[in-house]
Amino acid sequence: MIEFVDQAQVIVGWIVGVLLFTSAVLTVIRIIRGPSVLNRTLATDVLVTTLICAVAAEATLARHETTLPIIVTLALVAFVGSVSVARFVARDTDRSEDPGGRSTGDRSEEGSTER
Repeated sequence: MIEFVDQAQVIVGWIVGVLLFTSAVLTVIRIIRGPSVLNRTLATDVLVTTLICAVAAEATLARHETTLPIIVTLALVAFVGSVSVARFVARDTDRSEDPGGRSTGDRSEEGSTER
């Protein structure tokens, strides 16, 4: 019975490895071909998520929990990177829409009757 479980784990491990490798290759292709910064950022998030899944699968197959801090750190880095790029793109978009360089909160309404 134990031998069957070990064989099943090996087979499932190989299947998971092939799927994660395929996901990583397709994601790298998306990063290279992505037409915009947001597409590349999303693909990078998917790549980091694939890496997190690979580390978690390795920890599961090896039956150890010492990789949990690595998983949490990777998730935090992915989150901070996504938020940083989103803020950069949003700020760049705001500047390109307003030729005066002012944000929408700086404009005062002329002729307003409210006091």
